Amino acid sequence: MSTHQVIEWTEAGHTHDARWRSENQTPPPRRVTTADDRMTADTAYRLACEGTALLWRGDYRGARQLLTAMARRADRGPRRPRHRRAPAASPAEAFHQHRQAQSRRARVLGMLLVPLDADYGVPLRRAPDVRQACAEAYGPADGPSVTSLRELLGLIGAHEWRKKGVAVPALGGDRIHPHYGVFSPVRGEYVDLVAQAPLPETPPPLAYDIGTGTGVLGAVLARRGVQKITATDQDPRALACARENIARLGLAEQVDVVQEDLFPPGRAPLVVCNPPWVPARPTSPVEYAVYDPDGRMLHGFLDGLADHLAPGGEGWLILSDLAEHLGLRPRAELLAAFDRAGLKVVDRLDTRPVHRRATDPGDPLHEARAAEVTSLWRLAAG
Repeated sequence: MSTHQVIEWTEAGHTHDARWRSENQTPPPRRVTTADDRMTADTAYRLACEGTALLWRGDYRGARQLLTAMARRADRGPRRPRHRRAPAASPAEAFHQHRQAQSRRARVLGMLLVPLDADYGVPLRRAPDVRQACAEAYGPADGPSVTSLRELLGLIGAHEWRKKGVAVPALGGDRIHPHYGVFSPVRGEYVDLVAQAPLPETPPPLAYDIGTGTGVLGAVLARRGVQKITATDQDPRALACARENIARLGLAEQVDVVQEDLFPPGRAPLVVCNPPWVPARPTSPVEYAVYDPDGRMLHGFLDGLADHLAPGGEGWLILSDLAEHLGLRPRAELLAAFDRAGLKVVDRLDTRPVHRRATDPGDPLHEARAAEVTSLWRLAAG
């Protein structure tokens, strides 16, 4: 029996159903009505806010224009009387309010739906060919389905990133090709830290890359002369992505990508980890590289590091202090975690982010982002 979720709707007096696809595990909407180019943005936005999904039957480009119009209305938010000003929020409150606003926005915009044929074709006028993009994210096609236009656009964007890749200066400009749901190394400052930090040996015979993702840090270590790297991850998409990138870069003899939750067996002179930086709950696949509930991966790495370091070895923890500026994890808590794990700090390399949000005063979290520092902590067994 199929365990797939199903969406149901009535059209022309008949009941229909199809497989429901949602990468962030949003349940299928209970109320669905069909819509086409005659529907106004105000009507669409009102219905979406009330919990009614719109299964699009009009022109594909019209659906994209409608989604843009709905997004403008969502971004304006409810009007408040001028004499009522919300009290200044703490950084943590501002973060949680921002996340709640993002969630509400995603929920409303996710109410505009598009059908997918049995081969992932979109049966709408002027629709692009999205079959390869869908297959990369969903796997082999297995019958008609329905998804949100917003999710479909995300799949298309991820497919384009996968095709063209991301140039990585630390790899001499060679490209890393991220897969859907695997965090892209567009913020290169953390990669540069790994490329610049002094190696504990010259070169180390072995290194572990914990939570490898695209494989970019394992590739950088290999290019720096580390003789053998074991790169681990537990996500099947990340494993496939890392293996593909390592093979494309000609590093398959040096880098072994294996499925593990954190550490492989044994000890190494160098163990590197770039865990998610913010202790919060992710709401989509790619957010698992940014948000780490209760710091599970961070503390798992720290608590197990001493048992996986060779004598005289180092663990490199790459971590932004954004969570500290947001009031979500104080520096004292991080230092206490080092102590509990029996680790001492050998050195710390710092860098400032250069991404667009760090200099955008309109960003709701601008104050925290402007103060952010990304660090590579060189740790040793105490």
